[in-house]
Amino acid sequence: MKTIQFKNQFLLTLMIAAFFSFSVNAQQSLFGGEQIISLEIHDDNSVTFRVNAPNAKEVKLAGEWMPAEGWTPGSAAMQKSENGIWSFTTEPLEPELYSYSFIIDGFRTTDPNNPFIVRDVASVMNIFIIGGKQADLYKVNNVPHGTVARRWYESPSLGKNRRLTIYTPPGYENSLEKYPVLYLLHGAGGDEEAWITLGRTAQIMDNLIAQGKAKPMIVVMPNGNVIQDAAPGEGIDGFYKPQFMVPKTMDGTYEASFPDIIKFVENNYRVKAEKASRAIAGLSMGGFHSLHISRYYPNTFDYVGLFSAAILPNQDVSHEVYENIDGTLKTQMENGYKIYWIGMGKTDFLYDSGVQYRQKLDSMGMKYTYRESEGGHIWRNWRVYLSEFAPQLF
Repeated sequence: MKTIQFKNQFLLTLMIAAFFSFSVNAQQSLFGGEQIISLEIHDDNSVTFRVNAPNAKEVKLAGEWMPAEGWTPGSAAMQKSENGIWSFTTEPLEPELYSYSFIIDGFRTTDPNNPFIVRDVASVMNIFIIGGKQADLYKVNNVPHGTVARRWYESPSLGKNRRLTIYTPPGYENSLEKYPVLYLLHGAGGDEEAWITLGRTAQIMDNLIAQGKAKPMIVVMPNGNVIQDAAPGEGIDGFYKPQFMVPKTMDGTYEASFPDIIKFVENNYRVKAEKASRAIAGLSMGGFHSLHISRYYPNTFDYVGLFSAAILPNQDVSHEVYENIDGTLKTQMENGYKIYWIGMGKTDFLYDSGVQYRQKLDSMGMKYTYRESEGGHIWRNWRVYLSEFAPQLF
C-alpha cells in the first residue's frame, strides 16, 4: 500500500513540475523573454518606443506621422543605451490612429513588444491611438456595440461563393426593425478585411450611433477582387502573399456582378430594400467601383460617396459597364439622389483627375458635395471621410 501511495505522490509531483515548467515557458514565449515597455504614451501625447537589439549597428523608427519619403513613411534614428536597448521619444502627437515599424540594420520589422498590428496589402505594421478629438471615434468606448460577421454569399455572376464582412448595429439581433444599408468598398490591394481593420468601421459606427450623429445602419464590406473568393489566407487558395493590384479588379466584372451582393443582403438581413435606404461609398479603387456601380445601376442608390476615387478605366479596358458614361450619369442625375459626396486630399496623386471629374459634373449640372482635406492617399483621410459621410445618410 505504501508503495502505491509513493508512486502516486511521485507522479503528482512530476505533473506539477511539468505544469509549472510549461507555464513558465508559455509566459516566456508570450513576452518574448523581454521586459520592455515599448509604446509608452506620455501625458503630453509624446510617445517613447523601445526595442532590444544589442548587436545592431543602427536602429530606426518609421512612423506615418513623420514626413513621408515618397510612398514610404519617414524614419528617425533611435538611440542605444548601455544595456542594448534602443529608444526614441517623439514630440507630442495630434490625436489620431498611427502605424509604425522598426528598421534594424536595414531590415524593417514590427515591434515585438506591441502585439497590435494591421495588414495593409502585404505590409504588417503596429498601431496605436492618441486619443482625443476625431481619434476618439476610432477607440472602443463604453457604448453599445454592433456585431461584425464574416459571411459567405453565392455569386452566380462570378460562379463562386465569396466572403464579405458585415456590421450590424447595436440591438439588431433583438429587434424586428428594418435597417438601411451602406455598401463600403475597399481600395486596390485591400479586401473584405480592410475597412474593418484599417478603417475602424465598427468603432466609428458604434460611436457615431451612440452619439446620435448617425442612424443605425448595416454596413456591408465586400471583397472587390473578383478572382478571389476571400482575403488571402481566408479562402480556398490558402496562404499567399497579397498583391497591390490583382487581375480583373477594374475591368467592369465586379461592377456588373454587384447585384449578387445586394440580393444576398436583402434576402438574409432585415433591410429596407429601396433606393432611399441604400448607400454606396469607397476609397480609391472602391471609389471607382462606387462611381461606376451607382451610374450603371442608376436607380439603385440615393447616396454615393467617392473617397479619393479613381475615375476613368484604363484605355485598354473594354466592358459594357464603361460604355456611355456621360449618358448613364445623366440618367442617374435625372432619377434623383440625395447625396453625391466627393472627398479628396490636397496632395493626393489622383487630385487632378478629381478636378476634371468635378468639371464634368459641373458642365452637366449634376450636384455634389465636395470635401477637400490635408494630406494625400492615406487611411487617415478615409477614416475622416467615413466619419463625416455616415452621419449624412438616411
